[in-house]
Amino acid sequence: MEKGHNITVFILLGLSHNKNIEIFCFVLFLFCYIAIWLGNVLIMMAITCTQLIDQPMYFFLNYLSLSDVCYTSTVTPKLMSDLLTERKIISYSNCMLQLFTTHLFGGIEIFILMGMAYDRYVAICRPLHYTVIMSRHRCNWIIIACCSGGFLHSASQFLLTIFLPFCGPNEIDHYFCDVYPLLKVACTDTHTIGLLVIANSGLIALLTFLVLMLSYFFILYTLRAYSVESRSKALSTCSSHITVVVLFFAPALFIYIRPATTFPEDKVFALFYTIIAPMFNPLIYTLRNMEMKNAMRKVWFH
Repeated sequence: MEKGHNITVFILLGLSHNKNIEIFCFVLFLFCYIAIWLGNVLIMMAITCTQLIDQPMYFFLNYLSLSDVCYTSTVTPKLMSDLLTERKIISYSNCMLQLFTTHLFGGIEIFILMGMAYDRYVAICRPLHYTVIMSRHRCNWIIIACCSGGFLHSASQFLLTIFLPFCGPNEIDHYFCDVYPLLKVACTDTHTIGLLVIANSGLIALLTFLVLMLSYFFILYTLRAYSVESRSKALSTCSSHITVVVLFFAPALFIYIRPATTFPEDKVFALFYTIIAPMFNPLIYTLRNMEMKNAMRKVWFH
């Protein structure tokens, strides 16, 4: 991949140049990363080791937790190691690999959230046909479609970037390799590619967010006819999903829906969908879910 490029390594400028802030961030992100692994692995164990795996909602939640762990692992370990070093260097090949894997698992997570929203829509709006519509065969195909969609999204981002010439400077004003920071240091006109990135990442994020919000609007509209107890249970589940969607999509939309420019605030917003959202997902899906609490309790005592 390095053939035809004058640059073989990039220098990541990171989050801050203040050593005290970097040490504080290292401790904070180490805690977050451990919490992400513990929380999501516990969810996966609680689901796969109990009968919850037979329910479509928890079937999707199991894969969401897996994608969370994979997604944050493409960024967080490198970020933490860079916080302890003076020169934050990443090779060209590793930079392209990080770009590809970040968008791969991020895309898979986006589409799994859509699958979860569809599951809740069918469960609440078409309860009599739920078991037929959300069969295990269909759930498996939804997961395959999510992985295929994530791969196509990631491959397109990768192909837009891999052929760019990089001849200097080689400093990326970010803590990981992403499309817009790379476009900024490319030694060619990137206006057209920037528009293609918006058409890819920006529109995918926007359309997915709108579809998710629309599905939850229909769900909340249908809940009016339910009893108070059923309405409370459904609202508890949907509110958890909506919280995850907002935490993930709001910062992603801020970064990818605009023209190919970078702001200092991008790093902070990127932390939300690379570290903060994966850390809060286990808490959001378990604290208000009695079935998950009971399943975790069984696995813990076992």
